[in-house]
Amino acid sequence: MREYLLVMLMAAVTTYLLTGLCRLAAVHFGIQAQVRQRDVHTRPTPYLGGLAMLAGVAMAFLLASMMPFLSSHEVVSRDSLGILGAASVICLVGVIDDVIDLPAVAKVAGQVLAAGIAVLNGVRMYWISLPSQIIALDQASSILITVVFIFICVNAINLGDGLDGLAAGVVAIGASAMFVYTYLLAREQNFVVATTASLVTVTITGVCLGFLPHNFYRARIFMGDTGSMLLGLLLACSSLSFTGQIDSASLDPEGAGLLPSWLPLVLPFAIMALPLFDLVSSYIRRTWQGRWWFVADKQHLHHQLLRRGHSMVDAVLVMYLWTAVIAYGVIVLALIRRPIAAVAVAAGLMVAIVATNRPSKRRSAS
Repeated sequence: MREYLLVMLMAAVTTYLLTGLCRLAAVHFGIQAQVRQRDVHTRPTPYLGGLAMLAGVAMAFLLASMMPFLSSHEVVSRDSLGILGAASVICLVGVIDDVIDLPAVAKVAGQVLAAGIAVLNGVRMYWISLPSQIIALDQASSILITVVFIFICVNAINLGDGLDGLAAGVVAIGASAMFVYTYLLAREQNFVVATTASLVTVTITGVCLGFLPHNFYRARIFMGDTGSMLLGLLLACSSLSFTGQIDSASLDPEGAGLLPSWLPLVLPFAIMALPLFDLVSSYIRRTWQGRWWFVADKQHLHHQLLRRGHSMVDAVLVMYLWTAVIAYGVIVLALIRRPIAAVAVAAGLMVAIVATNRPSKRRSAS
């Protein structure tokens, strides 16, 4: 655990220190988010926060490569190199998009290219492990499922990055939940504790924590598409490496409950529940209205919370709460097979529902 905490600290400190430099560079070169009709911010705000986040990832992986605990496992070393390569490509696409606003087709092509680099370096879904069987995937199916999953995750985080601190906080909570589960699972099942999923999720958590002080309301810098696509890619890669390396049947050999054995498949969707729901609902809504799915609007979940009377800060905190309840809730239900677990999760859901429907009287200045 100490090694992972050190990796997280390296990611957080690097991101925190370099974000200020990236802000200065963005201001100097005029790379800023201008105020548009669909936006919530009311003044031009520098981009390029994603570059500091990429540096945080690189430094965390570099530190991990020098630790015997992590570097001695060839799969972790190979995966981390492939993920860093894919992350660099998607950040390059993001920087170009933040500067010149790429056409949707070019942006999608860049996302697919980054996914392809991850696949070429072995980060992909090799099988689908169900409680009763393991479905082996042929190479074509494996590559297709991996690329599609990465594409969906990248765009889910990208589309949901609409309020100060929203994407960084939601991803930090989701990634920390997956890290807690992968680490505890390895301990409980006597698996190898050094895994790609644990390394990537603890790195994501550190990067987000290092970026949040600069990005929470009022944000002094945005992560831009550079950062949001990076986070989506990292979450997707950690989920793929986790789900594709676990035999679900071994998690519940006596058949004591369904959730433990289904959790490797359920958890990746739980940690991204809100972004994925927002993505799907946006696709359905825009298609129903006769528009392309990538044409922006002001109907996202955070926009709905603002219309309910929440301040920008409160809307972000409500989204944090829902993410924590869903992500940690499924873990609690799987690991603590007692009625008290269900009661605790139900209580968390009730608190989230009340918080959603009863905006506080405090309002943040717009």
